[in-house]
Amino acid sequence: MDVSQKRRVARLKRQARVRRKVRGTSECPRLSVFRSAKHIYAQIIEDVTGTTLVSASTLSKDIDMAHCGNVDAAKAVGSAIAKKALEKNITNVVFDRNGFLYQGRVQALADAAREAGLKL
Repeated sequence: MDVSQKRRVARLKRQARVRRKVRGTSECPRLSVFRSAKHIYAQIIEDVTGTTLVSASTLSKDIDMAHCGNVDAAKAVGSAIAKKALEKNITNVVFDRNGFLYQGRVQALADAAREAGLKL
């Protein structure tokens, strides 16, 4: 296995380990974050029914950024998903970093969502 494949497998193991304990219910859905090299995606999921309640990403039309793979774009996505969640009366969520380290863009997204009114 090359290095990138090893990193991906390690992230998937971390993701599965956390997913065993973290479940999104109707009272407290799960805020899942995925980041790639160019974009960042966030969605609020209710795991009981398996439905996505709210989603936002750097590909959304309401987020207009010149460069989408940086911390500023992650902050924009965090505030956008919090705004959409509050419109649907979702205030409490459990944060799922999806196997990524809690630093950089993932941390910026979470902090921006907190500042916009979500309770993580």
